[in-house]
Amino acid sequence: MPELPEVETVRRGLAPAMEGHAIVLAKINRPDLRWPLPERMAERLQGARVLALRRRSKYLLADLSTGETLLVHLGMSGRMLLSGSPLAALHHPHPAPQKHDHVVLHMNAGARITFNDARRFGAMDLMPTETAGQHWLLCDLGPEPFSNDFHEDYLLARLKGRASPIKSALLDQRLLAGLGNIYVSEVLHRAGIDPRRAAGRISATRIASLVPIIRQVLAEAIEAGGSSLRDHRQPDGELGYFQHTFRVYDRAGAPCPTPGCTGTITRITQSGRSSFYCPTCQR
Repeated sequence: MPELPEVETVRRGLAPAMEGHAIVLAKINRPDLRWPLPERMAERLQGARVLALRRRSKYLLADLSTGETLLVHLGMSGRMLLSGSPLAALHHPHPAPQKHDHVVLHMNAGARITFNDARRFGAMDLMPTETAGQHWLLCDLGPEPFSNDFHEDYLLARLKGRASPIKSALLDQRLLAGLGNIYVSEVLHRAGIDPRRAAGRISATRIASLVPIIRQVLAEAIEAGGSSLRDHRQPDGELGYFQHTFRVYDRAGAPCPTPGCTGTITRITQSGRSSFYCPTCQR
């Protein structure tokens, strides 16, 4: 599942071709993705100008001149592909239509935005912009990691007394928006915290250290274009490269990269998900 860095990479790639430009043609090639698509979706999109392209957690939000916002969730295999844009770093001719091109947006400056999703776990919806934050997929989300609402006092208060493992706590989107399995594993290794430790039994100093580490890991991943493990691609088709700098994720059996540590990266299962950590330096 794409996490915050992958979705932010997609947003940045699409923004020059979408923001300030109108959708002159919307082609909807099926009635549903993970859930049914909005009624009269093509009609409601055509002619609308994209005022802003935002990201909230793992969702893309396109605010339209019609007073509606288009929500896009990539799911497990969804891709937003950009072609034919003179505004992009490179000009990509329009490829031939593919089997899983479910929604295609033609922009007035010549760009084409294609939502391709082989597994159809992605989603799209339209909602009033003024109440977008109340949408059922967005209303319970915690603060953004780079926002002023996410700080040491907030994290300490939210984790106080929690018996759940710190790994599970940081994956809770109600606590913090956008973090997923990959980046939580990387964050906890840098912080030297065992993913199995009860969140409420970790010292205040160590909890406070998580805030800058989370921001640093996410910033580095965004700069690298995200992590391409299976399906993630940038809008121009390029891969992300952060996976080449993973310290622990998907590195079971490898030596721990922490200077002076002689441990070996270990894989365990927590709540049905793989956790990667070093039993020697993460405590």
